[in-house]
Amino acid sequence: MLTQTSTDRGQGNQATSVERTQSAHTQAFSIGEARRIVKDLFRPSPWAYWPDFLFSIIVGSFCFMAFNRAILIGEAKIVTLIADAVGYHATWFTGILTGLLFVGAVLLFYRAALFTHELVHLKDKALPGFRVVWNVLCGIPFLMPSFLYHTHVHHHIRKHYGTREDGEYLPLAVGPRRNILLYVGQSLVIPPLAVLRFLILTPLTWVGPVMRKLVYQRASSMVVDPTYIRPLPTHAELRVWRLQEGACFVLLLTTTICLFVGVLPWLWLVNVYCVAVSIITLNALRTLGAHRYRFSGRHDIPFTDQLLDSVNYPQHPVTAELWAPVGLRFHALHHLFPSLPYHNLPAAHHKLMQELPPDSPYRQTNSPSLWASLLTLWREAKESEKNGASSPSPT
Repeated sequence: MLTQTSTDRGQGNQATSVERTQSAHTQAFSIGEARRIVKDLFRPSPWAYWPDFLFSIIVGSFCFMAFNRAILIGEAKIVTLIADAVGYHATWFTGILTGLLFVGAVLLFYRAALFTHELVHLKDKALPGFRVVWNVLCGIPFLMPSFLYHTHVHHHIRKHYGTREDGEYLPLAVGPRRNILLYVGQSLVIPPLAVLRFLILTPLTWVGPVMRKLVYQRASSMVVDPTYIRPLPTHAELRVWRLQEGACFVLLLTTTICLFVGVLPWLWLVNVYCVAVSIITLNALRTLGAHRYRFSGRHDIPFTDQLLDSVNYPQHPVTAELWAPVGLRFHALHHLFPSLPYHNLPAAHHKLMQELPPDSPYRQTNSPSLWASLLTLWREAKESEKNGASSPSPT
């Protein structure tokens, strides 16, 4: 539940050919030198976070409400008047406008939601109140309260990267291609699973210790690996969990009542589902391009290899910012310095590319486009299938 794929690691702890190739090209990398270059860029700016998030969630909400209204009532009078004024037939104009509103809602909600990634690395004192406001306006309404993503810190523990302790990694490049398809396809079931988690399972955790342990370990993480077992929360963490999941439960219960008594039409629920699936699918594609996914459970991956397994997308900043917002197009740089605020990542990448030596491994983390990375991942998985069919796995 609340996972980002439906495969398992399945490859054991054996080194693969792509792992060995990557290690063979590993060169010395000085983290100290890189930190010196970007040392003035670690301070988060409230003038970046607050306007960016509030604009995304407010305008995204407007787009969704307008889209929902257009779907529910058809050609509103104001739309017909605008269409007549610009010389378009009202039906065509309404269709185009509805489509634009849908895309706007998806992209803006997507951007607002991905601030959860910043919350993991952001100290509360740096931006007082931001975590609470994000949860109230986005995390709880979207059924993704911030406690679900705190496991992201394990992804940045060097000895955990690419292992079973890393819930955000699977060796997709060394597994069958169907795993990649399943990974994207599971986007269709995540919305109903989220409803199940907070409407049905949440109250069960309040009364049954066995169910509580099962849900907290197996259904309380936004991860990639469905076999990931989350450590149980501390008493302090449990208070936060219960507050956030309780708010999600109340929201869902209220929404359910409104649907059954007719306050909300059932078509509204269909619209919510379509927007949610679109956001989750877009995020799944972004996640496929965030790493090269070439490691299969090893615990001895050098940090430089971890860096080379991550990807930056410095080109096409406008379009890249749409599918990988809030700094996530610089994912390799984020793994190098997780505490760099998202708004400083472009400047940090520029400085590193200017000042690091020509043979620096960091330069190998750049990809020309998401499409290029997805094709490479698909080809490597295909090659792995062929090699697995014809020869035993390498050791």
